[in-house]
Amino acid sequence: MSFSSEVKNEVAKIKVDNYEIILSELAGITPMCGVLNFKNNKISMEYITENASVARRVFTFLRRSFGFDVEVKNAKSTQLKKNAFIIYISQDESCRLLLDELKYIKGASVFMISYVPTDLIKTVNEKKAYIRGAFLGAGSITDPKKGYHLEFVSENESNAYFLMDVINEFGFTSKIIMRKEKYIVYIKDSEQISDILSLIGAYNSVLKYENIRVIKEMRNNVNRIVNCETANLNKTVKSSYDQVEDIKLIDREIGLENIDDDLKKVATLRLNNRSMSLNDIANSIDPKVSKSTVNYRFKKLRKIANNLRGV
Repeated sequence: MSFSSEVKNEVAKIKVDNYEIILSELAGITPMCGVLNFKNNKISMEYITENASVARRVFTFLRRSFGFDVEVKNAKSTQLKKNAFIIYISQDESCRLLLDELKYIKGASVFMISYVPTDLIKTVNEKKAYIRGAFLGAGSITDPKKGYHLEFVSENESNAYFLMDVINEFGFTSKIIMRKEKYIVYIKDSEQISDILSLIGAYNSVLKYENIRVIKEMRNNVNRIVNCETANLNKTVKSSYDQVEDIKLIDREIGLENIDDDLKKVATLRLNNRSMSLNDIANSIDPKVSKSTVNYRFKKLRKIANNLRGV
């Protein structure tokens, strides 16, 4: 089972008894996975989802809160292009009542082309329910082991921007992109994804998500440290090699006995201890000197060697 399915299964089990909260959640679900059909001047509706828990939740809302005669089908969905659950409301009167409650109808019979249910989501809890419904209807989240990405897929531009604004009222920075003529409301920040899971009530999923995220961060930090130490080691090895080559050239051309005693000390220590750090060399000289002094002396040796090379 995908991580996204696990989140939906958890969220779909949240108990809701308040009628206004149910309406707010349905207002989020309906434009995301609802389909409105017209035939012989009558309306029928379908809610299409591949998740059994979501289907059960929608079915329960419609039966318990409205008393509708609802049919559940399991069929190949042309919309999702896979097997899906279809919650079907065939009665015209029931559909009109539901759409009226969801503010999907303006006046007597004019349907809203751009659905923005402002009147249904005035309180904080109603806004949370609306976001939860949108996620259940057409939301998905990438397995945190693979990456950080949460998105809501909407067919309608106005609905997508309305959803984005509601989400961002809670301090998030969701954005919208187009993909295959659909509007994608998305969040990529790992902390914000964790927070929005908490906002819609997926607390167990948050714990799992955070556990994976912490382990990933620890591994990334370890890798960064190892890479940094490897880079420093490589730099030290190369520096030591270059110093040895300089000293060998000086010894071969003019002899180490013919250079300044201070330079001769660091040159001799380097030849005999090629893996020794500058700090260790500084502590080995009697009397002790600073690391910067040792580095300065190696620079002077480099200058002598380069003069001998004609550089």
